[in-house]
Amino acid sequence: MFKNKKYVRICAMILFIVSFMMVMTVFFQSNTIETLSKYGSRGEEVKQIQTKLKRWGYYNGTVDGIYGSKTLEAVRYFQRKNGLTVDGIAGIATLRAMGIYNSSNSSSSSTTSNSSNVNLLARLIYGESRGEPYTGQVAVGAVVMNRVKSSSFPNSISGVIYQSGAFDAVSDGQINLTPDANAKKAAQDALNGWDPSYGAIYYFNPATATNKWIWSRPMTITIGKHRFCK
Repeated sequence: MFKNKKYVRICAMILFIVSFMMVMTVFFQSNTIETLSKYGSRGEEVKQIQTKLKRWGYYNGTVDGIYGSKTLEAVRYFQRKNGLTVDGIAGIATLRAMGIYNSSNSSSSSTTSNSSNVNLLARLIYGESRGEPYTGQVAVGAVVMNRVKSSSFPNSISGVIYQSGAFDAVSDGQINLTPDANAKKAAQDALNGWDPSYGAIYYFNPATATNKWIWSRPMTITIGKHRFCK
């Protein structure tokens, strides 16, 4: 009888512990989900999302901090254009792509790497497109990012930029010029996912281009002196 009571107590204790762990798991998951912006959310993070999407041309509504239908559609549009899960929820992956989410566990080496990428991309943008409209500068950076994603090119920013014959700024040494504030800002915007080139992996100046092959590429958009194509 004593053994049976002891066995029951142990079972009850185990059941309590398991139940407690399940409740806490649900609790923490719920709280984690609630920290992500979605339809109906309000607050400063929503304002950041709206501000960035408006600057990048995805959103044309008011920056009011209210995650309404226009914000929802803008987030979906951004997700479609950037290869993210199209669910209309600004989760960690989407916020990271927008440059809003910063993990508290990010290492200093990751920060250093990101800073290095911004600087290198800014130098390429400055060497290739200084004097062009700001959107055109971002588009040049976006071409680099699109090449990184493509299986036809190296899978790193430095690899794409320094690929033999890829960019005139590397060939003629203009990559070594000091980029201005606009180029740095354009580099950060391109890294954050803004793509005014609409998925282009090439661009050229129609006034000076002599390569017949580049003229055969399907055009996505013309910005300033540059024609962007796939």
